[in-house]
Amino acid sequence: MHNLSRRKLLSQTLLSGAALSIPSWIRSQQLNNEIRFAVIGFNSKGAGHIKSLMKMTGVRLTALCDVDSHVIDRTVAQLDKANIKVKTYKDYRKLLEDKNVDAVVIATPNHTHTVIALAALSAGKHVYVEKPVCHNIHEGAALMEANRKVEGKLILQHGMQRRSDPGWDAAEAYLESGALGKVVLSRAMNFRARQSIGKVTAAQLPPKTVDYDLWCGPREMAPIMREQFHYDWHWQWAYGNGDIGNNGPHQLDVGRRALGNPDKLPLRVISFGQRWGYTDDGETPNNQFALYDFGKNTAPMLFDNRGLPRADMNWQKGWEPAYKGVRIGNIYHCEGGYIAESKAYDNDGKWNGEKFPINDGADHMSNFIASIRAGKLVNPNLHIVHGFHAAALAHMANISYRVGHSLSAEEIVERIKGSALVQETLNDFFANLEANKITLRNSPPQTGPWLQFNPDTLKFEGEFSTEANAIAENDTYRKGFELTTLA
Repeated sequence: MHNLSRRKLLSQTLLSGAALSIPSWIRSQQLNNEIRFAVIGFNSKGAGHIKSLMKMTGVRLTALCDVDSHVIDRTVAQLDKANIKVKTYKDYRKLLEDKNVDAVVIATPNHTHTVIALAALSAGKHVYVEKPVCHNIHEGAALMEANRKVEGKLILQHGMQRRSDPGWDAAEAYLESGALGKVVLSRAMNFRARQSIGKVTAAQLPPKTVDYDLWCGPREMAPIMREQFHYDWHWQWAYGNGDIGNNGPHQLDVGRRALGNPDKLPLRVISFGQRWGYTDDGETPNNQFALYDFGKNTAPMLFDNRGLPRADMNWQKGWEPAYKGVRIGNIYHCEGGYIAESKAYDNDGKWNGEKFPINDGADHMSNFIASIRAGKLVNPNLHIVHGFHAAALAHMANISYRVGHSLSAEEIVERIKGSALVQETLNDFFANLEANKITLRNSPPQTGPWLQFNPDTLKFEGEFSTEANAIAENDTYRKGFELTTLA
């Protein structure tokens, strides 16, 4: 189970997991201290969480909540076949009134993560919230403040599974030993093909089974301008955060570990990209580069996202070739070599014999359960600050990108004067575009400025700060879906 990829995990039916879990389910009912769970949002990642929870001793799934009645009916039918009964809700606010729920797992669209998490904490529930834990930096700050108020009473844990990965713990310890010398660059990568989502000519109706009012939550009930209602919201700013905010938080979080897990967010950020290769209803870039400056005593970190095929805009040719064996993951560049995911190498690319037991955080949900039982986090890696910083790094890059305008490749190289490794990434990034017959002169990148950021106030300062802060504070919160302030 733990060795399955996320794609394989989600492709399996919920029923198979439920059937396997029956022995644990029976045992859990015999315990007096069982933890009663609800899962909010389970059309995708949440379905995997249901399976995980049902395999754990002393845990009982008591309620489910989703705005799509088809998703609810499908899952309830599968659970019924395993003789498992749950209460169902469409509205998370009604679920939070249920006194038979001790803890919630939130796997809804990004724009509702923090709204639901804060309401759940206010209702006295333990909270596991998926990545990104916030849709904007302000929400992340609100989560941090809420955590301070409930600490010692409730558990608030992020969904950054790699924080429960012994392999990355070992890699971080290996770096700290100095075996590879000083870290010079932390590289986060996401080479994942993203085809066009299509372009509609008029507003679409929501699926008949979806309560669109509840789906929008804090956002206004705007016309639906995308063919596929579910998932493709990731590429529209009101609801998603692009690939850097979708898969990116995992890699950005692991990237922070190479830098010693900085207590504060970076002092500067610059990002460029574009939605190249097609015209569709997506708003976020499909290829995006971001560079972070944490100050003179800390190595820089870059994020490199590429969503186009290898060449000729031909999806049959596969994804962008791996860099040092990695397409989706991290590389820690040091003076005396580098770590690429599970292994350490010298500067000539020869494996030096060090290997790290990476398992993608198979025990992350178990650690949440253990923390609830202990009344405190069983591992400091589980602290919400790591989820907040990983999400905030994505938001900072997106804001730089959105403030930007078209620049030539030469101007970008001039603006991003960095190490040879950074320049190498820039060259590879542009080469992928050229391989797909994208002429930068005709379709230049949208490039943001170096934005100055104050990690104490969580505000942008200096030139372009007015525009940047306006974007950062642009999210709306409808009546009934405001951010809850805990007493």
